[in-house]
Amino acid sequence: MSQSFNARHPSWRIRRFLEHFSSTGLIMATLLFALSLTPSLVPRPLLAQGIVSGLCISAGYAIGVLLHEAWRYLRLPEPRARLRRLVSRVAWLVCALVAALFLWQASNWQNGIRLLMGMEPDSATRGVSIAAIALLIFFAFYLLGLAFRRTYRLMSRRVFFFLPRRLAYLLGSLAALALFWLLIEGVLFSYALRFADRFYQQLDDVMQDDLAAPLDSLRPGSDASLISWEALGSRGRRFTTEGPDGDEIGDFLNAPALDPIRVYVGLNARETVEERAELALAELVRIGGFERSMLLLATPTGRGWIDPGAQDTIEYLMRGDIATVTAQYSYLPSHLSLIAEGDYGVESARALFIAIYRYWSELPENQRPALYLFGLSLGALNSDRSFDFYDIIEDPFNGALWAGPPFRSDTWRSVTADRDAGSPEWLPVFRGGRGVRFMNQTHGYDGYAEPWGDFRIAYLQYASDPIVFFDPAAFWREPDWMRAPRGPDVSPALRWYPVVTMFQLLVDLATGGAPPGYGHEVAAEHYLKAWNALVEPEGWSESDLERLAAHVMEARQQSE
Repeated sequence: MSQSFNARHPSWRIRRFLEHFSSTGLIMATLLFALSLTPSLVPRPLLAQGIVSGLCISAGYAIGVLLHEAWRYLRLPEPRARLRRLVSRVAWLVCALVAALFLWQASNWQNGIRLLMGMEPDSATRGVSIAAIALLIFFAFYLLGLAFRRTYRLMSRRVFFFLPRRLAYLLGSLAALALFWLLIEGVLFSYALRFADRFYQQLDDVMQDDLAAPLDSLRPGSDASLISWEALGSRGRRFTTEGPDGDEIGDFLNAPALDPIRVYVGLNARETVEERAELALAELVRIGGFERSMLLLATPTGRGWIDPGAQDTIEYLMRGDIATVTAQYSYLPSHLSLIAEGDYGVESARALFIAIYRYWSELPENQRPALYLFGLSLGALNSDRSFDFYDIIEDPFNGALWAGPPFRSDTWRSVTADRDAGSPEWLPVFRGGRGVRFMNQTHGYDGYAEPWGDFRIAYLQYASDPIVFFDPAAFWREPDWMRAPRGPDVSPALRWYPVVTMFQLLVDLATGGAPPGYGHEVAAEHYLKAWNALVEPEGWSESDLERLAAHVMEARQQSE
């Protein structure tokens, strides 16, 4: 009777269920779950926190299992069963208390980041929802792990007869890894990317009801244009028709202004990157782009987007006397485009740069516009890789503004690594600021020991930007930007934890939701300050710049 009752008791069922799992793995999983609730660079919404916690639980369980298996594989002595159960229960109790304490504190940590970024506090911790999402992710990985375990054991048994047992297990593990990698990367991942590409391509082809083809023959997409309205694509149609015109700029300045020139070539305009680059050049020549005082070669983000905050501000500063040219290279969002079409984005940016730079460099120096490059996020990465310094050393262009450069950007990594002693990683000083300078919310491009030369590279980045400061090595070591002094927008409660911090930054990179001026959201007022310092347009006082910043921010809020 007693045994029957115990078999039906909930605690007995829970204990039987937990016996299927590794105690060491569950303890590590609980500990990493607690640490996953600590703050990172940007506020995390519910789903993002659930994903971080799920990844950390899965990683913690895997680490615990591997450590225990390695211990057994090396045939190291293990404590007796009674002592092992006692230690396990104490560890469980400690981990559970730590997890409960961290879950209780999670809301305060997230609100600390929100207040630091000027956001309203969120009073709801939603611990049950976080745990539910995390457990769903964990069980998905756990089932995948079971499938892998059965696969490698099956493969190992096939070579038991003619190989030593340990070598058989090693070969079986390698074979199972190869099989799973082929299935996940070669089948599932490839299919998902193809599906996403088709979906975003169809979305890009949709004609906006609120936009009509321009009647002005000097605009791309008109009847006289070399680029049809359809070939511009969704992003191109908005880019070429929106933004300030000469009348709007003139009304703000109380003086005559030109209509800014914008040339955009959609991905379906031509088959190859070289053909699209030549088409962009021909259209730019047709509408007089090289007759303006400034020519901007902008590299878009993955889906072909140019930040209006960057584009509108420079057009106001130049009083409309500017031409901008860009070409789309992907339908996918930046993070997917970087994975699936990274090389193609570089090829497209380089083809456009070569076509524009070759024509520009053949013009007389006193009759050609100042040439600048611009890119945000993935656009900054591809813009950086679009040219080689040996290509331009004899006749360099004027400069570049790269905002939110991804951590993979070659020049950014090199300059940051070789920064002057004493300057932090989040705002480095490179060789006194003679050629390369960095800016954030609180520090501009002034105050450097050396004068800024004729060829200028300007970086605009925030210390809280996970796109810039994500580091895979955070899995096992503390990044430099976390050490004192920290950036003004980084939480003082942020701490480095092995494994956990890397997953936090990875999810911040994909889902971070910071307001303008923080994280990966560049504020229009900061673009304005960056452009003004880089290009140095004439006739702008500090009061004029403040008035323009307020005007641009108001216009952006109305458009949103």
